[in-house]
Amino acid sequence: MFEATTILGYKGEFEGKKCAIIGGDGQVTFGNCVLKNNATKIRTLYNGQILSGFAGSTADAFSLFDMFERILEGRKGDLVRSVLEFSKEWRKDKYLRKLEAMMIVLNTEHIYILSGTGDVVEPEDGKIAAIGSGGNYALSAARALDRYAQIPPKELVEKSLHIAGELCIYTNTNIRILEL
Repeated sequence: MFEATTILGYKGEFEGKKCAIIGGDGQVTFGNCVLKNNATKIRTLYNGQILSGFAGSTADAFSLFDMFERILEGRKGDLVRSVLEFSKEWRKDKYLRKLEAMMIVLNTEHIYILSGTGDVVEPEDGKIAAIGSGGNYALSAARALDRYAQIPPKELVEKSLHIAGELCIYTNTNIRILEL
């Protein structure tokens, strides 16, 4: 596993309303040095209908976000068809497929983890996905909160990322969150 940020996505229902939430920390590291504490690694795509987050090289994130958004536009926002096409393009590109990078993309209907090796993974529970160095910490916290606490999804994502930030040296507690 590469040393990167922590991104957590959640798709579900709360009080009878469908929701999608993504959050990420703000730390950018280079080796064992912190370069920046307040980076934004999440964004909305396709006119605010899709949420996305990136773990890996910051410079590469912009290229991947742009490529994915171009595919989304061509597929008129169809997330399922877009992730499959994106995965094929990412895998075919000799430069991009060597990236140690991952993305989470979601809307209120679907959530996926994408990687440069061509993986398109839908989480087993269909609603919580995490990537990056602190991903397993955030995922564990989110699953526990989802099962045993009755809190709003945005708060669930925020608390889970804070827990990851307390444990992972490549994750801080400067959390940003987007929601649909």
